[in-house]
Amino acid sequence: MAFNATLDTSIPGIAKITLAGDLDASTAPVFKEAVEKAATENPKRLVLMMEELDYMASAGLRILMFAKQKMSEDTDIYMIGAQETVEGTIEKTGFNTAVIMLKEYDASQIESV
Repeated sequence: MAFNATLDTSIPGIAKITLAGDLDASTAPVFKEAVEKAATENPKRLVLMMEELDYMASAGLRILMFAKQKMSEDTDIYMIGAQETVEGTIEKTGFNTAVIMLKEYDASQIESV
């Protein structure tokens, strides 16, 4: 399946990237570009909408680590709705301790910047 990463900065203080499809070495640059654009906004929250992300290879994990480094120290990273296989990959690497993982978008928690 094709990959897409769509950035939305319409809510002040929040950069939301919706990920869809298969995230692997060939598609990781698309995600990286979205992270770089998001970082220019200096968001308080980086929200990764992952409900439609079907697969994530190690290249996707590298971009997640890049996102953690690229954002301000004060930026919280949320991962929303990761499918079981993607969530398992994130947990096996221990990266789940560096982000906030939620099953669904919780505006009361995320948008209270």
